[in-house]
Amino acid sequence: MAEPAYITISGRKWEQVTTLIPAEWRLDNKYIPRAMRLSPLESVHQLHEFEEEYPTNILDVPRECGILSAKEVRITEGHDVRGLLSEMVEKRLSAEEVALAFCKRAAIAQQLTRCITEPLFTSALQQARNLDAHLTRTGKPIGPLHGLPISVKDSFNVTGVDSSLGVAALCSKPAFNDASLVQLLVSLGAIIIAKTNIPQTLGLLDSVNHVFGRTLNPLNPKLTPGGSSGGEGVLVAMRGSMIGFGTDVGGSIRIPAMCNHIYGFKPSVGRVPYEGQTSFGLRGTSAIALKPVAGPIARSVADIDFVMREIVPRAEGVANDCIPGQWPVSMQREGRGSKKLRVGILRNDGLVTPLPPISKILEEVSRILANSTVADVEVVDVPTPPIMKQCFVNAGRLMSVDGGVPMLDLIASTEREDIEVSMRKALWLSGQVDAIVLPVAAHPVPRHDQYGCVSYTSAFNLLDYPAGTIPIRKMTEADLKLELSAGDKVLSKWDADNKKLWQGDRSVYLNSPLSVQVITPKLHDYELCRAMGIIDEALRDYYARDKTGKAML
Repeated sequence: MAEPAYITISGRKWEQVTTLIPAEWRLDNKYIPRAMRLSPLESVHQLHEFEEEYPTNILDVPRECGILSAKEVRITEGHDVRGLLSEMVEKRLSAEEVALAFCKRAAIAQQLTRCITEPLFTSALQQARNLDAHLTRTGKPIGPLHGLPISVKDSFNVTGVDSSLGVAALCSKPAFNDASLVQLLVSLGAIIIAKTNIPQTLGLLDSVNHVFGRTLNPLNPKLTPGGSSGGEGVLVAMRGSMIGFGTDVGGSIRIPAMCNHIYGFKPSVGRVPYEGQTSFGLRGTSAIALKPVAGPIARSVADIDFVMREIVPRAEGVANDCIPGQWPVSMQREGRGSKKLRVGILRNDGLVTPLPPISKILEEVSRILANSTVADVEVVDVPTPPIMKQCFVNAGRLMSVDGGVPMLDLIASTEREDIEVSMRKALWLSGQVDAIVLPVAAHPVPRHDQYGCVSYTSAFNLLDYPAGTIPIRKMTEADLKLELSAGDKVLSKWDADNKKLWQGDRSVYLNSPLSVQVITPKLHDYELCRAMGIIDEALRDYYARDKTGKAML
């Protein structure tokens, strides 16, 4: 029998991606895990066979392999967004130096994890040279993001580049126009250095497909990097990009942030341009379907705040899917004496009970915030709204609106309104809290293809609440010893499946990231960023003083 066409197309596309990495940026084989030498198709099904050979130092390779100079290591590791932009505007670094350092680091990340679908190194370096020439000629930067190296999820269209979504039939069909967000970012001076890997058709919470293969988590290759913006999470975690832009319709920004121990921010609909992407949704269904949003993945709340401040006020002018918005001047440090932040702790969604380490980290965060000496925080428990479990059910129905069953869609739409009203009354109208902290997922970062129920994230897509991920700490031996409560009632099939993840050998979870999610009411995006900043500062202060990392208060 003739070989299926998709196998030939996949092989050709992978060769094209590989050849876009210059020879002098290629890693010595001693650094590359054998699993990464598999073809994309082999990596989908055979990666587990190489688990015992996975390296444990993926994050260390960029600074050890010799491809980056000492200066390039400092460029990629030594600055936040504001600081790096200042270095370029003040001409202490050129945009080309910065772009070159990040392109090299992205190339290294790709060879170790398969996180990139489209390396844009050549165009990125040319754009950087153009920015340098403009700054030399005029004395002024192109815009507030002059020279900032960023990356975008594969679904964002970039002129002349594929948006294949891991589907062979979409390969070699380059986009004719830039997505609105790409246009805006470039107009502000940002440099797009790569597009990143996703699950095929964006439909999974692992980043794996038959064109680009399976993306590895650099913290622990046995665990998922998350999806569908998994390549973004990996590239940002490996410092191959200063900011990544993903999309989220059920958790696809927050989940990769959780899996890679970084920060993710899902805005409300209309804050960040989404239009101009390749997708599989049918035209005309978006009015009642669950609406996806675009948002940043970063290494700090301050970096998220910086880019959102530049995007939100301009979004309406470049995209038909955005609304008028403002973003106050960058947040200042808010210690005691500033307005008290009232934080609610939501421990359970009524559908899936968090596993013991997730419940523990939520309790830990609650106590740290209540006893913080650097921020004025009031902490209260928030009872689980009885209707909350319906958020997941209706989110699932509205994610797959196809126009073929209009009456069911209409019924789901009506239920959605009832849920929105009930949840608003339960969570916000009392004025008791400004923000709510809850799990990102009911389980730790799982193995590949084992991510469970997304009820803790998809609920807030249904409600259109802005939501963000904050990394807390790593899983300890003490966390692994925690047991399920014998008397726990099984709440649902998803709850039963979740409990199975904590049965048997748990050693794979050791040193895996633990995170929390923060939410605020619809369109309170700036307030979410402010709350995340205060919460993060209190947590970072505590863990800096708690050298044991055990956080026993």
